[in-house]
Amino acid sequence: MTKFSELGLAEPLQKALAAKGYDIPTPIQIQAIPPLLDGRDLCGIAQTGTGKTAAFALPSLHHLANNPKHRPPGGCRMLVLAPTRELASQIAVSFREYGKYLRLSCETVFGGVPIGRQMRMLSAGVDILVATPGRLLDLIDQRALSLRHVEIFVLDEADQMLDLGFIHALKRIDTLLPKKRQSLFFSATMPKAIAELGDRFLTDPVKVAVAPQSTTAERVDQYAIFCNQAEKQALLTMKLRSEPIDRALVFTRTKHGADRVVKHLAAAGIRAEAIHGNKSQPQRERALGAFRKGEIKILVATDIAARGIDIGGVSHVFNFELPNVPEQYVHRIGRTARAGAAGVAIAFVADDERAYLRGIEKLTRVKLQIQPLPENFVAEMARLPKPAQARPTAQRRHEEAREQRHGAGAEQPQRRFPPKRRGGVGKHAGAVKKFGGR
Repeated sequence: MTKFSELGLAEPLQKALAAKGYDIPTPIQIQAIPPLLDGRDLCGIAQTGTGKTAAFALPSLHHLANNPKHRPPGGCRMLVLAPTRELASQIAVSFREYGKYLRLSCETVFGGVPIGRQMRMLSAGVDILVATPGRLLDLIDQRALSLRHVEIFVLDEADQMLDLGFIHALKRIDTLLPKKRQSLFFSATMPKAIAELGDRFLTDPVKVAVAPQSTTAERVDQYAIFCNQAEKQALLTMKLRSEPIDRALVFTRTKHGADRVVKHLAAAGIRAEAIHGNKSQPQRERALGAFRKGEIKILVATDIAARGIDIGGVSHVFNFELPNVPEQYVHRIGRTARAGAAGVAIAFVADDERAYLRGIEKLTRVKLQIQPLPENFVAEMARLPKPAQARPTAQRRHEEAREQRHGAGAEQPQRRFPPKRRGGVGKHAGAVKKFGGR
């Protein structure tokens, strides 16, 4: 059996791994670390929870430590791109833990927080920068960041990047990176569009794959309940009251849908928090912290906002609405049954979602067990309290309609304008003034 001590990692990294109690690498770490230590490019097919962050963090930290250089002012030596704020923060935490005995800096930049502090932080340069594409390009447009010193580039969760509409941002970032670099590319799935994107970034890559995309967690008991859309809220409330829940994740398709679920649960006396792209970063962090500590047992999330979140003790996953992409179902239910524990996944299936269910069963090759509606369901539903109804604004109705068409993005690409000229004058000044600046 391979051990971390046999992989040739620098002594400070082995010391950090020992401090965390890590001895045996995961399959993707065994496959990825040796070629990355040799400087090869890599294309990895791996889902969250397989240990892929350590697979690219450890050899990258090894390289940076063994090749000491001054931090480039207004730049970085290593760039990691992630689709969401939560995943970017989580990756940075891992880098700091593995590099705790190295004198290397790691910072994050993402939207939802003031850009000024990030600009000041970058002026001195950093060793490792973890970023979301939108904020990264904002900083580049503000001339606060240059990518010309990047030695290692990592694109994580590539399939989610495309789902969020970041393809043009990624192509632009590719043109700003130096040609001579080591590139790492990770995706949970590898359809043609993702493979073509990988070809753009990688040169003669080593290819590794773990946990095929159609594999669902073996210890997850999967159920489906057929119901009308209008019955789902009552069904969720009853299930949360009757199931032996330690922690539960509830997935909705839209941001406003997540808020509605939380509001109805609150009316029924069930405390829950929502996490999605319309929440500020402090709100998201507070909700995640409360869920992680067990202060709240129910977290309602959109797929994008939950991407990359790895919280133990999740006993149940409720698919309040089925995803229209079968692979997303695999991501959702994979958040339970971690670390040898069992888990339960329950899908609420309306008539217009039956095709989605067939797609999921075809992909996973698992037939979901059908559960009946709770006993006396109609009568019990009528007794449930309902929250006060607020009439949606025209803007709210527009946003909800857009979400139904395109999904709930955590950080949408921002409309870009040419950087302001010094003094706010010049041919673009009117455009900046018209749109209120940045």
